[in-house]
Amino acid sequence: MTSTFHFLPLCTLLFLIISPSSLAQTSFLPKDLVLPISKDASSLQYIAQLNQRTPLVPIKLTLDLGGQFLWVDCEQHYASSTYKPIRCHSAQCSLANGNGCGECYSSPKLGCNNNTCSQFPDNTVTHTATGGELAQDVVSIQSTNGLNPGRVVSVSSFIFTCGPTFLLKGLASGVKGMAGLGRTRISVPSQFSTAFSFHRKFAICLSSSTSFDGVMFFGDGPYVLLPNNDVSKSLIYTPLIKNPVSTASAYTQGDPSAEYFIGVKSININGKVVPLNQTLLSIDHKGFGGTKISTVNPYTIMETSIYNAVLKAFIKALANVPRAASVAPFGACFSSKNIGSTRVGPAVPQIDFVLQSESVFWTVFGSNSMVQVSNDVLCLGFVDGGSKPRTSIVIGGYQIEDNLLQFDLATSRLGFSSSLLFQRTTCANFNFTTNA
Repeated sequence: MTSTFHFLPLCTLLFLIISPSSLAQTSFLPKDLVLPISKDASSLQYIAQLNQRTPLVPIKLTLDLGGQFLWVDCEQHYASSTYKPIRCHSAQCSLANGNGCGECYSSPKLGCNNNTCSQFPDNTVTHTATGGELAQDVVSIQSTNGLNPGRVVSVSSFIFTCGPTFLLKGLASGVKGMAGLGRTRISVPSQFSTAFSFHRKFAICLSSSTSFDGVMFFGDGPYVLLPNNDVSKSLIYTPLIKNPVSTASAYTQGDPSAEYFIGVKSININGKVVPLNQTLLSIDHKGFGGTKISTVNPYTIMETSIYNAVLKAFIKALANVPRAASVAPFGACFSSKNIGSTRVGPAVPQIDFVLQSESVFWTVFGSNSMVQVSNDVLCLGFVDGGSKPRTSIVIGGYQIEDNLLQFDLATSRLGFSSSLLFQRTTCANFNFTTNA
């Protein structure tokens, strides 16, 4: 009986495994879901909180935009009456590209045995991976109409991976795992869209503040931020590119790449093209090069020659401002006393990532390019990634704060807003206080 599932179309298989009929105690199907996202001041990681298990327990998770799935520490304090291990060779194991039968990493009382489907949870902050087992349990989240939070809804059989406690090393204090948002069939967005039958889209809007939460939406929008601004209407679109070779840990298997790449053709500073080795901007047949977006890297990382060229051009464009001593990990710092302020941050040269054409570009203004390292010093928030990185440019969290990014998994395209400060709003302006 089990083997017949392997021949079903993917959409049918997904419906059977994560279907609306499996939702907990309600026939209500939301149009969208919403989740607050906080910024941890110490680690600079972005933290989501989902409710999981029976009885429900709030679980803090480091957000991993390119992560393959949700993974949680099951070694310590995991207790749930609805926990179910996923058997090896089952339909769910096949859906998750599981690795057959493996050893248990959760408490035996949860039902794990050596007939459990194995998977490899990956801490992408510390680049550590290990064995773990695939399981399912209840997950609950708030619905939304795009304007306010609404009813709490649940998925009764949400697939995740159990990992050992040591895998939490390097994650923010209190975090119990990572929420993978990548391009896989069991990522957090994919499971929610399948369970509630809405568009395979999600949007992130990371707050630049460690005191006020940003927001994440699952579904098509609208995405309304105070004062009554539907920021989904201002998006510019560019194709998402799939890397043919996984850039994740060697332990992980499954989809070639869960990560999100975009096609940067050139970089302009103050409208002038920065001379670069163009071959580094494309992904080669071995999976090297290109540009990806990351939430686990706090700042944008560039291959050394790209980094040096960008620094040189930026310093030249800001020649009238006195330099300051470099502050690690940044290579170009300036006296902030000589830099004015604008609606979109410090008055510095704008940086454009030019995409599929000269008319489509993602602009990085001062609020996203300059990091205040002391009262009177600002540094360009880019980091040297070395001469032989796997990916030439990794756009990090700081550069996407107060930008809305919508990921459309069905059509493989990215919608981006550039800085929302131009629209007189921020990612901290979703109204979490009033129920719809």
